[in-house]
Amino acid sequence: MLLQRISPLFFLAFFALATGCLLDEKPRKLPILGERDVTPSGDTIYPQIPDFQFVDQDSQWVNNATFAGKAYVVDFFFIHCPTICPKVKANGLRVYEKFKNDDRLLLLSHSIDMRNDTVAALKHHAEKLGIDAKKWRLVTGDHDAIYAIADNYFSVATEDPSAPGGFDHSGRLILVDKNRHVRSFCDGTDAKDVDRFMKDIEVLLQEEKK
Repeated sequence: MLLQRISPLFFLAFFALATGCLLDEKPRKLPILGERDVTPSGDTIYPQIPDFQFVDQDSQWVNNATFAGKAYVVDFFFIHCPTICPKVKANGLRVYEKFKNDDRLLLLSHSIDMRNDTVAALKHHAEKLGIDAKKWRLVTGDHDAIYAIADNYFSVATEDPSAPGGFDHSGRLILVDKNRHVRSFCDGTDAKDVDRFMKDIEVLLQEEKK
């Protein structure tokens, strides 16, 4: 038979080659999203989330220092949203539960309805969600600051009287690394896309572990 005429050395060589290919395969790495600049000296400057300061459901200030050395997941919402927010929050809770005990990842949700989503309202909403404020911050703050920072997260947040609830906003969940770079995002209303997103989170946490 043909297999009997093939030298055992062939199989050893094939196994070594296949194993070597697997060992040489580099782990997947997420890209840094957004337009980048190259300096005259050839250095690449990647876009970063700018400095910010908002207040959370426990009346605590939340700023860049809150997320120092941490990756975090971001979204924009309003409590009485009649369309996408319930789905996004349900999928956000899936992310929260999966990484609840991993202190390398936090969550940050910006309310875009500053008039109605007071600190007290955010506190009540957080209690209904059953979330730990140290893990997931629901924030409000200056109208212009929150609307402006949505652009930095490649998200959308605008007041629109013709939109359901009076606001037009993205349902994205956005992943930011410890260096304030956006690394991934998903459609927060799509469970399958959120599954893919959670795998991206694992890739980033593994990358930042090194």
